[in-house]
Amino acid sequence: MSEIYDLIIIGSGPAGLAAAIYAERAKLSALVIEKEYISGGQVVNTYEVDNYPGVPGIGGFELGMKFREHADGLGAKFLIAEVQSIQNIEEKVKTVCTDNGNFETKAIILATGAKHRDLGVPGEKDFAGQGVSYCATCDGAFFKGRTVVVVGGGDVAVEDALFLARGCEKVYLVHRRDSLRAARRLQEALFAAENVEVIWNTIVTEICGDDHVEAVWTEDVKTGERKALTVDGVFVAVGMLPNSSLLKGLVEIDEQGYVAAGENCETNVTGVLAAGDVRTKSLRQIVTAAADGANAVNSVQNLLVF
Repeated sequence: MSEIYDLIIIGSGPAGLAAAIYAERAKLSALVIEKEYISGGQVVNTYEVDNYPGVPGIGGFELGMKFREHADGLGAKFLIAEVQSIQNIEEKVKTVCTDNGNFETKAIILATGAKHRDLGVPGEKDFAGQGVSYCATCDGAFFKGRTVVVVGGGDVAVEDALFLARGCEKVYLVHRRDSLRAARRLQEALFAAENVEVIWNTIVTEICGDDHVEAVWTEDVKTGERKALTVDGVFVAVGMLPNSSLLKGLVEIDEQGYVAAGENCETNVTGVLAAGDVRTKSLRQIVTAAADGANAVNSVQNLLVF
């Protein structure tokens, strides 16, 4: 622990990579710590990104790699490691403890992102990897010509249904409400897809099968009527959970588990900032995560000056 960094960035999704880029441009001594072997966060599992300015229709993996290449080109320093704890968090010099060593820093940007939320129904864990998936672009090819169900009503759920509809014989979209939250353009594409059927006001209550998924039980939330759908796969897209367990008791966290921080990304602890999907915000998109990375580094610069 001989070197004391100006900044340590935990996570290398869009927020972390944008922070790395801005930190290098600001000539800060910075270290990016990422537990995965590939940078990019959730975006690398997205088939197509149509809302990032300037590059419509780019593949998610390609966009993630472009972010990383930009950071690499500027000389950003990366370390593959899992952060286990943060010590001396309220001191001027903080210690980030990992399974690959401990590192001292004057400031920390938490860009740990979020993970997929489970349905929490019987059979979900039993059939994980045997028909239950949380990533359509990762596993969709295994269900070519088959019947699947997507659970959810937001952008990700509709994007997943559209992606699966390209190869599957039939796609059901089960949503607990009578309208979708997804962007209008996505909804229009969904309703135009001939092999997609939306089942409104309905939840999945159980996933069934022998050694793989064979059916799901559904329940109408208004009438209570239960039905079985014969399907080969279940794709869960019901929201995200922030990766903030590391931070509990260290910084202020809201009831949903998101780190409390405003547009300047500053938390209630001086020198600790939150950027991207782990932060409290109304819109979680790649572009807002990247903006957080830039804002967070700007706040670090102001902090180090004073």
